[in-house]
Amino acid sequence: MSIADKQTLMHDTEMRIASFLTAESVTKVMQVLSENLDSFDIERITDGASDAKSEELLTTYLNAKRLEGRSDKTIERYEYIIRRMYNALNTPVTKISVFHLRNYLSDEKARGISDSTLDGTRQVFSAYFGWLQKEHLITSDPTINLNPIKSVKRVRKPYSAMDIEKLKECCDNKRDKAIIAILLSTGCRISEICSLNRDDVDFVNKEILVLGKGNKERTVFIDDVTVMMLQRYLEERKDDSEALFVGKGTSRLKQGGIRKILNAVATKAGVENTHPHRFRRTLATNLIDHGMPIQEVAAILGHDKLDTTMRYVYISKSNVKNSYNKYVG
Repeated sequence: MSIADKQTLMHDTEMRIASFLTAESVTKVMQVLSENLDSFDIERITDGASDAKSEELLTTYLNAKRLEGRSDKTIERYEYIIRRMYNALNTPVTKISVFHLRNYLSDEKARGISDSTLDGTRQVFSAYFGWLQKEHLITSDPTINLNPIKSVKRVRKPYSAMDIEKLKECCDNKRDKAIIAILLSTGCRISEICSLNRDDVDFVNKEILVLGKGNKERTVFIDDVTVMMLQRYLEERKDDSEALFVGKGTSRLKQGGIRKILNAVATKAGVENTHPHRFRRTLATNLIDHGMPIQEVAAILGHDKLDTTMRYVYISKSNVKNSYNKYVG
């Protein structure tokens, strides 16, 4: 009897005995089987056709996600993570077991990859293999018993009011001031800011139509200060580009350009940890602090799930204490 490898044999065995043994008994049986198999030389069998099949399944999955409206950036991330796993395991996708994936993630951890990143990788695996099983392209999902990877939840604080003022004061031109103003007032993603055109801004109603993740349109709002900053910047423009923000010698400012601008301003201002996403966190926190329902905050940020929005909100200890005193006093 040919055996692809030890882990595949163990996976197949576990699937067969799980229906009539308790979880504790299954664990003990698998431990004994693992010890016994160590006494044998197991040859891995590779099949060129199977490898081609793996590529075909990955392409089919990525096409399905693209059809569902996933962004190109998300598709690229899926492909990178899955293909990296393919190359490391060198095993046909139909033969990949939970043991393969656990060992792969363990190797990544030993390589210095953070737990939060590893859990993100695990989630991609879970979505991929779950989809393959749902479409009846594989017989079983090897990620069913691949548990979440716990990581330290770090507090990501928003900008303080002083931080914002320092950043504004250290802008050398009207464009940079307008970029900071629009990031703070809309909470838009950096990719969304880069794709904005002049015609997307409704200065009368102080609204901007944004095309977000998954090609979903939403309306965000700008305050009077942002309106003024944008108008001052556009009035000095001499080009005919439709883009809301342009770079030096370019018809549209790109993500790298905005990051470079923010880094330069932050260095001059002495504000640490300055990046575009922190403006989203700041807006979400400020709106919640002022009493906006979280459902409405989620709509502004373009989140489908409230759990995602909650991860953006920083609840200060002083606010919690004030609320506590209000309700117990």
